[in-house]
Amino acid sequence: MTVPVVHVITKLELGGAQQNTLHTVARLDRSRFAPQLVCGPGGLLDDVARELDDVPVHFVPDLVRPIRPLKDRSATRAVRDLLAPMAAAGPVIVHTHSSKAGVIGRRAARAAGARPVIHTVHGFGHDAIRNPLLRRVAMGVERSLARHTDAFISVARCHVDEGRAAGLFGDKPVEVIRSGIDLEHFADADRRRADTRAALGLPADSPVVGMIVCLKPQKAPLDLAEIAADVLRTRQDAWFFLAGDGELREALQTRLAQLGLVRRVKLLGWRHDIPDLLGALDVLLLTSRWEGLPRVCPQAMAAGRPIVATAVDGIPEAVVDGRNGLLYPPGDARAGAAAVLSLLDDPERARAMGAAGREAAAEFGQDEMVARQEQLYEQLLGGPQNAL
Repeated sequence: MTVPVVHVITKLELGGAQQNTLHTVARLDRSRFAPQLVCGPGGLLDDVARELDDVPVHFVPDLVRPIRPLKDRSATRAVRDLLAPMAAAGPVIVHTHSSKAGVIGRRAARAAGARPVIHTVHGFGHDAIRNPLLRRVAMGVERSLARHTDAFISVARCHVDEGRAAGLFGDKPVEVIRSGIDLEHFADADRRRADTRAALGLPADSPVVGMIVCLKPQKAPLDLAEIAADVLRTRQDAWFFLAGDGELREALQTRLAQLGLVRRVKLLGWRHDIPDLLGALDVLLLTSRWEGLPRVCPQAMAAGRPIVATAVDGIPEAVVDGRNGLLYPPGDARAGAAAVLSLLDDPERARAMGAAGREAAAEFGQDEMVARQEQLYEQLLGGPQNAL
């Protein structure tokens, strides 16, 4: 008999957690597991989810990212009502992702009597909370929910240590399972270089630096403007692009205009052709202030591209400073620009770093990610369970 596996995620944005979740529900072994997906509506990947032939998708209108007590209670009831009939029939795996869906999904699972419950940490939501009191409240909620969680997954080792130190996991097991990508899909990025540059209006032989991020505070996209300004003072032949969109787009456009960079920094909006974009650039830039382990890092590694990134959270677990990229302190645009310039000025070193990244990318294969999750599911289904 197959076991239902219900993945709960807040919104299917064009992000690593969302893409990993979609790949997982698409590739789980159907002889053992029957996946379903619960999410809030309005994400760019909603249609991708709808196209999964044998995966029921449940859009819960009140499942939203901001804290909204009335909507949150409504969303919890909706997920509970979905889980309760399955839980009455036998085991049902509830697998939640990130902070808000983790709260809603685990509370719903507890109310429905659904077991086992797994939560994946793609980064800690309390990192985005600047109010100390609210931050303490959020961490208290996470500690309480650990009692109703059978196992945790983290995409980065650093978050295992951080979570343990803060008491966010209780005494429950934590597995490090990397964010998975299709390695073969990125391996031939070089072949698309000329065509993609031509389509983007970029010179064939000029150095190109690219960022692929959501334009939100976590990713600090305005730092790109400052880094580009510093780089272009020395390398007038350089070009930049940013693929992604979000709440900070207008602020970024304003800053680029102030610096006179509108023509040299191309804002591409949301893009799905990530291998093509990686093929077009010479250096991938990442300016994040906090992270899990961003999917774009192993993608760039698989494409053979060197990375300049901030030394935060899980990034150094993928980007080894001096080996397959260069790391700099978050918020230090001058240091970021210096790192970019050092690679643009030394193409041989940049190529060597790209080759080293390609060798190290095997750890991030998406089939390995799914297989590791299936192993954890089987362990929890067959092993002793603590009473919730």
